[in-house]
Formats: sequence, structure tokens, C-alpha cells
Amino acid sequence: MQRLMLVEDDARLAALIKEYLEEYDYQVDVVTRGDQALARFRQNLPDLVILDLTLPGVDGLVICRELRQLTAIPILILTAREDSFDEVSGLEQGADDYVNKPVQPRVLLARLRALQRRGHAVSGTDLVFGQLRISSENRTVFWRGEEIAMNSAEFKLFAILAKAAGKVMSRNDILVRMRGIEFDGLDRSIDNCVSRLRRKFDDGTAERIKTVWGEGYLFSPSAWE
Repeated sequence: MQRLMLVEDDARLAALIKEYLEEYDYQVDVVTRGDQALARFRQNLPDLVILDLTLPGVDGLVICRELRQLTAIPILILTAREDSFDEVSGLEQGADDYVNKPVQPRVLLARLRALQRRGHAVSGTDLVFGQLRISSENRTVFWRGEEIAMNSAEFKLFAILAKAAGKVMSRNDILVRMRGIEFDGLDRSIDNCVSRLRRKFDDGTAERIKTVWGEGYLFSPSAWE
């Protein structure tokens, strides 16, 4: 089940979208105010976002920009605004798609599914992001057609981040999954391992494995073309 955050102040429309998408295995969390969106995002870490532009509290374009600084998950703008300037602005602020109201529910569903396919594909036990392929079964990683050598800890960390693509993983979450222990505030092994992984993928600018200051690390699903 995919977790979706719907930021929409029209209660009737939000209820209709929620009811329809939940029939297709989406878990929909409705947020009715722009100034509540970021806090709710950090709380629930959804897999994708549908975002209105005209919202009480904070404008949707501002939310879009701030969300994109936190995450690489798909963001679809759904709005009654028809000005091409708003569409261009939305895409420049980091939205992946822009849909005008009114929209048929089946069309909205198709656009969401297309965004998810674009983000990453899962084939058997493999995770595929652009030119990156991670095989959990064989414990191998191929990048641009070449196998990337990794030790056990590096592969385990890389796979943990990739399986949570688009979401921030805290050091505590990573350590619990890797070793079953909690972060004590001093252990730098995760940071050191991330540094080694970045060198393996020429990620000196930290675009593929992002640092979210004060929170942890984020694997960007769209940075592996």
C-alpha cells in the first residue's frame, strides 16, 4: 500500500479523491492547510504528494519548494489555476506533474502511477533507478553497466537507503536495521560509510545520497540517469 499525502482545502473534493484512491491501495492522508503540510510530511513520510496551490496558511508553490528540499518523492500539483505562469512556476519549484481541476479520478490515478514508474521500478528482487541496478538476491550493484565493488556493510547500507528512496532515514533508523542497535549520538560509522559510497558513485556534490541536516540521509531516486 502506497502512502499518499493530499494537501487540499476543498473538503468535498478531498473526500472524493481519498475514497477513490483508497480503492486502489493508496493510504491517503488529507491535509487541509498549507501551514500544516511540512509537519505532516515529516510525521508520516508519504510515498507521494498531491498538492493544491491555493491553500490557507501557506501557498502551494512555497510548500512545493520546501518539500523538494526535503525529499525526491513524486509531487503532483492539482489546481484550479489555469495560468501557464503557475504551471511553469510549479515545475520550476520541483513538481513532477501539473494537473488542472476538474480531473477525472481515473486520469488522476493514471498520472500518479506514471510518476511512480518514472521514479523507480522493481524487477523481481532487483531495484532499478535509471542506470543503477541493485540485486538483493545476488548482493550486487551495477552502475552504468559496471559492477560496483562493496563490502557487506556498504551494500547493506546502500540497500537500506535505496529501499526507502525519497524518504529521509535517520542514523538511528539505519543502525537499528543494520545492527539492531540505536544511535548513541557519537557513532560515526554510518557517516563514514556514506562517504565511501559517494566516492564509488562520483557523488561529490551529494546529489545521489543527500544529507538532510539534523535528520539523516536521503537516497534520491531521480539522480541515477
